[in-house]
This record gives sequence, C-alpha cells and structure tokens, in this order.
Amino acid sequence: MSLLFIGVDPHTGDHESPTVWVDETEKELVFQGWRPGPQLEAECAAFEVPGHAKGIPDSEAVIRIPARMVHMIREACDAVERAADVR
Repeated sequence: MSLLFIGVDPHTGDHESPTVWVDETEKELVFQGWRPGPQLEAECAAFEVPGHAKGIPDSEAVIRIPARMVHMIREACDAVERAADVR
C-alpha cells in the first residue's frame, strides 16, 4: 500500500485528527474521522436506498468528516484520479 497524505483538519488538537489520504496502490480514498453517536449510526443503518441492503456491514464504518475539509477531499479525488490514469 502506498499512502499519499493529503491533509489533516487544522482545527483539531493533538488528540483528534480527521485525516485524508489516497491509497495510490488501490486507487482509493482513505479517511480517518470521528465516530458518529449511536443515533446517527442507527439512522445510517436504517436508511434504505434501491439496490443496497439496510445496515452497516461489519467490514464498513460510518465516520464524520468536518465540512471545512471539503477542499482536502477534492484534492484527494484529483490525486486518486491521477493515480488511476497511470494504471
């Protein structure tokens, strides 16, 4: 795995650090964020969309990323697209 660091939320201290990376090998975005409270996680698990099972599989997680990090997510999207173009 080859992680490309994109950014960390500058408004958090030493103990909380929502972070954005790009896995250049797998061509995926990687996020570290806050765990949601039980109410939000239950709401996400109960949400129904066509073609998608209800619930959150054990291999997946719901995380929260502050909106102030949108520019980092855009940068990560650009980086993962560039990595995918290399093939």
